[in-house]
Amino acid sequence: MNLHFKHEKNIQIEQLEKLYNDVQWYAYTQDLDLLQNAVLQSLDVLSAWDGDELVGLIRVVGDGLTILYIQDILILNTYQNQGIATQLMQRILQKYRHVRQKVLLTEEAADVRHFYEKNGFESCDQGLLVAFTQVR
Repeated sequence: MNLHFKHEKNIQIEQLEKLYNDVQWYAYTQDLDLLQNAVLQSLDVLSAWDGDELVGLIRVVGDGLTILYIQDILILNTYQNQGIATQLMQRILQKYRHVRQKVLLTEEAADVRHFYEKNGFESCDQGLLVAFTQVR
């Protein structure tokens, strides 16, 4: 594996489609133009590459000063459990260490909870905060 990282938003749509479909995030790939525009308009995108193959990415939105929202973090199935997601997360958290409020919303699962807790996040059901969402 020849893993390297890029802060790059201009990722070929075929690469994005392959990654999002591989992790079964089909809601994103129903409209590929929308997906590509969402990536381009993100505050930051850090991607992981094995040679010329996109194997993972983390996408963040927000102002980068007072709030950072981790929108997407995904790794190709064949590359999971190799520490790539942790590397992506830690690089983003380090870059935006000055931002007081870092937020994400994800599905509930033991391994998912463990991943975020080991990266310094606290579930809103464990602390003093409450979370609300409206999803179409």
